[in-house]
Amino acid sequence: MEWAEDYKEVEPNHRHTSHLFGLHPGNQITVVGTPELAEAARKTLIARGDDGTGWGLAWKINMWNRLHDGDHAYKLLSVLLSHKTLPNLFDDHPPFQIDGNFGATAAIAEMVLQSHLQKKDGSFEIELLPSLPQAMAKSGSVKGLRARGGFIVDILWKNGQLVEAKIESLNGEKLNLRNGKKQISTKTAKRQIIRVNSNLQIIKH
Repeated sequence: MEWAEDYKEVEPNHRHTSHLFGLHPGNQITVVGTPELAEAARKTLIARGDDGTGWGLAWKINMWNRLHDGDHAYKLLSVLLSHKTLPNLFDDHPPFQIDGNFGATAAIAEMVLQSHLQKKDGSFEIELLPSLPQAMAKSGSVKGLRARGGFIVDILWKNGQLVEAKIESLNGEKLNLRNGKKQISTKTAKRQIIRVNSNLQIIKH
């Protein structure tokens, strides 16, 4: 709830979404950990609508990613880049606000990798392709994405499905991987490189 009481909203489509901080950039609301709250957040975003300034859209894009709705996130990202971005690539507030630029790059990254969900032992869970939109699903790859816990991740996918991922552990922390309903946890050593296949099975060389 946005306020202490359920006041009637004066401006239902207002661009601010600060009451959803627990969804993004926080990690108190997650699809996996708190599905009922995640559904409430989804309804809130629908009520807010898809309009907004550049930075406002960037926040919404990231929130839709956290709800694993890549198609909705991609739709808003397309609007942000085509209508809310100036010829010099500055985010159009107007005149300019860096949230839209940083938010757009963060949103693209979180379509293919998220690592905000924290386990009870303090380690983080790395989600592979959590919010991959259909427009990017045919085939693709990313290299060098950073994940919480000190990991560098490369991902390869085809037809919307994980093909392979390479994870380098910088600090030797516990590695928790998730791809849809598949998940694994394993200990790592510093600078260890782990490769997994589409079933998150470790590929041994």
